[in-house]
Amino acid sequence: MDQLSDFADDRLINGCIYCGGIAETRDHVPSRVLLDPPYPENLPVIGACQKCNQGFSKDEQYLVCLIESVLAGSTDPDKIRRQSVARAMKRAPALRSRIESAKKNVNDRTVFEVDEDRVKNVMLKLAKGHAAFELSQPCYNEPDHFWCGALEALTEEDRDAFDAAHIQQLLGEIGSRSIQRMYMAEFTLQSESGEETTSRVMVND
Repeated sequence: MDQLSDFADDRLINGCIYCGGIAETRDHVPSRVLLDPPYPENLPVIGACQKCNQGFSKDEQYLVCLIESVLAGSTDPDKIRRQSVARAMKRAPALRSRIESAKKNVNDRTVFEVDEDRVKNVMLKLAKGHAAFELSQPCYNEPDHFWCGALEALTEEDRDAFDAAHIQQLLGEIGSRSIQRMYMAEFTLQSESGEETTSRVMVND
């Protein structure tokens, strides 16, 4: 599939999208460590400085090893599904030991305590990367709110709120890839009394 070109003002994204410094390298969004080959065609890339590009590597490695350990219920490399992660676990015994020490048995179920700071670093990196690529919008500041957690740990009320439809309030810059995929939709609702209400919404595919 051909990738949309970005026609937004290139002065908006002309440096490292994580810190605003000089973009000495290109960073994949999402990072390739989260994927298995063959990689998707035209994997998105954004500009990043050397320090930021390399600075997330250990946290990303931790996250993928944690996810695969959770799926396997074990840190044993022979039980890890993704071979690239199994090899990484063998090469990094300290990381494996750290994840193993976070493993606990709760109500006869294997659970892992999460290093929230490391997970947050990766999640914010992905969010900033996608915002830059899709919206042509740099996001250098920390968000007002951040949360991540296991779905099984949510209350029924919180799970309903999580699964509910969310309206995106953030629009991309004119000419950005996001704006190019946006279109207007019109729909009409009819009440039991027969009264009709027509609304228009902007939809991004």
